[in-house]
Amino acid sequence: MIETHAFGNFVPPKAGCIILGSFTGRQAVKGNIANDPSYDWFYATKRNQFWPILEAVYGLELKDTVMRKKLFTDLGIAMADIIYQCERKKGNNLDTNLTNFIYNTKAIAKILNRYPINKILFSSCFVEKKFKQIFKEIIIRHPEIELVTLPSPSPRYATMRLNEKIEKYKKLLPKG
Repeated sequence: MIETHAFGNFVPPKAGCIILGSFTGRQAVKGNIANDPSYDWFYATKRNQFWPILEAVYGLELKDTVMRKKLFTDLGIAMADIIYQCERKKGNNLDTNLTNFIYNTKAIAKILNRYPINKILFSSCFVEKKFKQIFKEIIIRHPEIELVTLPSPSPRYATMRLNEKIEKYKKLLPKG
């Protein structure tokens, strides 16, 4: 079954960097959000460590989408996923189970052309690899943009403990 990304990209007016992920969790695809509105934004699956990491980095409680968007607006961080549509081989959120991609190329190119983005933060090595394969033209057109890979916030990325991920994110994310 083809799944479509359920929400658009987030780009605050003064975006200076962008975090790129792969694709939303299965709980947040179109049609599923109505069943559970807590999955209405990026990295909302309960096991994902992204928001707990950011809470530790910035010393804030980020309990809902309003608070999360405010933080990203204040910091000038945009968010998007590189995949707009895909299929899942299995019923979980692993990137390796995603197939038959339709990439979010036009939207990401539009963001990079319209805003003074100076850093792209990839949410995993998978995203970095796919971006470098599919978005070659964007990389050539924007050599001034720094490309950085964050440790995956997936709890399955066990080569790094949560506290180590927090320290890496502190070094790589914009300062609050």
